[in-house]
Amino acid sequence: MDFNDTPEETKFRKEASDWLSANAKLKDDEEAGNYPGMGEDDALTLAKKWAAKLYDSGWACLHWPKEYGGRGSTPIERVIWGQEASKYRIPGGFFEIGQGMAGPVLMMYANEEQKKRYLPPMAKGEEVWCQLFSEPGAGSDLAGLKTKSVLEGDTWTINGQKIWTSGAHYSDYGILVTRSDSSAQKHKGLTYFFLDMKSPGVEVRPIKQISGGANFNEVYFTDVKIPDEQRLGSVGDGWKVALTTLMNERLAVGDASGPDFQEAFNLACSHDLNGDLAIKDGSVRDKLADWYCQSSGLKYTKYRNISALSRGETPGPQASITKIVSGNKLQEIANFGMDIMDAAGIVRPESADAEQTMYQMGFFGAAGIRIAGGTDEILRNIISEQVLGLPQDMRADKGIPFNEIPSSNKK
Repeated sequence: MDFNDTPEETKFRKEASDWLSANAKLKDDEEAGNYPGMGEDDALTLAKKWAAKLYDSGWACLHWPKEYGGRGSTPIERVIWGQEASKYRIPGGFFEIGQGMAGPVLMMYANEEQKKRYLPPMAKGEEVWCQLFSEPGAGSDLAGLKTKSVLEGDTWTINGQKIWTSGAHYSDYGILVTRSDSSAQKHKGLTYFFLDMKSPGVEVRPIKQISGGANFNEVYFTDVKIPDEQRLGSVGDGWKVALTTLMNERLAVGDASGPDFQEAFNLACSHDLNGDLAIKDGSVRDKLADWYCQSSGLKYTKYRNISALSRGETPGPQASITKIVSGNKLQEIANFGMDIMDAAGIVRPESADAEQTMYQMGFFGAAGIRIAGGTDEILRNIISEQVLGLPQDMRADKGIPFNEIPSSNKK
């Protein structure tokens, strides 16, 4: 592994650092504001302003071609930008699905006119996109989806339901996978589209979460019309297109954000446990040692991926390790923080001290992180099959037409 920048990368890093220092505030700057505590509408407005500033200054969607609003940067330059940007308090959380998942799929499958129409506004943050994949009976087993699409002339009619759709309530467009042929095997009868979320027949119902927020939704389709020109890929080839999206999703989801080893260590050094500082307790030190090892392992796993990118290679399925380890680590550290703070760790208002709300929000969000972008079980299967070379799980539905697979709720 080579952790040193080349002369070209050093120049890029300085350029990125100089621009960020002139246009953003460091995370420890008291005047940086509290973006994470903003209301959703205000946060989206601020994020759109930041996205427009990036676009106008040539820093939007670094890896995209310039003609679609990107910078045409190398993968390693994208990593360098992320390293520098992580030092600053920057609005985010609204454009990852569009720029990280929908954009690459449009570049691969949309026609040139569509690319020029949809990609620049996506890069600029003018239009927000969501991902309409999971269903009540098709989450980890996405190919089991039942939302139906029927072609009549040049128009598709969509009926069905999606769930856990992040940002659907403020999104302008969405990418959608449907079942167009129930007589085909479940991975073969799927067709992929993009659509306007304001289309007649689209109903979005926010799902209230334990944290008090409602950032993901149920989405219902009742006789929704989509022109065939908005199909991405061939009819029945939706699984192939979906895999392109899912590969980009792994990169977009990435590491779990929240309290980490250093925050847990500081907490143990400042809070009592059984009449003495928590850091003096042997079981606490054992936990801290485990989290330090996990954090170090994640660090060097990322370095391995960075080195691969610098050589022009594509990181393999071992990248799934990052999400498995970081999601579980976040859940353990959040639980630890809630326990150590005792009553102070239980449900605090957003105006409370950041140390208190950090563990609380990590506690509420960690379980969801272990599901989003591929469950722990799915990612372990990927590692076992594609990294370790172990045999695939047995599938009772393999080779069977979808409409012949036994189901208690067949539609």
